[in-house]
Amino acid sequence: MDAGLPAKVAEQLGDDEVHVWRLPYDPWQGRAPLLALLGAYLGMPPARLRLTAGSHGRPALSPPASLRFNWSHSGPLAVVALARGIEPGIDVERVRPRPRALEIARRFFAPAEAQALAALDAQAREAAFLRLWTAKEAVLKALGRGLAFGLHRLDVEDDPESPRLRRFDGETPAHWQLRRLALGADAVGALAWRGEPRRVRAWTLADAG
Repeated sequence: MDAGLPAKVAEQLGDDEVHVWRLPYDPWQGRAPLLALLGAYLGMPPARLRLTAGSHGRPALSPPASLRFNWSHSGPLAVVALARGIEPGIDVERVRPRPRALEIARRFFAPAEAQALAALDAQAREAAFLRLWTAKEAVLKALGRGLAFGLHRLDVEDDPESPRLRRFDGETPAHWQLRRLALGADAVGALAWRGEPRRVRAWTLADAG
């Protein structure tokens, strides 16, 4: 990883921004690219960083730092969200056939979401399913909870460009921000946080090795 670029970008991270990085993912490297990116933002060698898992599995820095982050990976792609003052949630899924999309939605999604998917043809349904799935996961990750919290407890109005949180049990939907990530034709992703709107800035980090 070219640490120079993230280090330069890190200096620009404002309190009204969320930085999103797209980077290659290799299971053999595990969290090494994530630690390198965090180290660039914190001005620390990656070897000195320690991550702990919260009660619901969300990774966090130990000891805690003002920098907050979340990450997700699917296939050869990873995405990382970084911010201060909020807990970002991010999710990515690579595009592949989802023949059981409607079955899964009817079992786990909110009724309105399943009904909307049922009205689409198969190709459009699979694309919409991925948009809903990643949006819901991003929100739950920002909340600090996992899928066990219940995908049916939040209802997302699907829009390819601007999804909207319509209902979220125990939360005020208007207090949440939800953004679609531009990841090309091979992946679908979403970013979420609780708080005021922020500027989202995105970069791609090529494999330096």
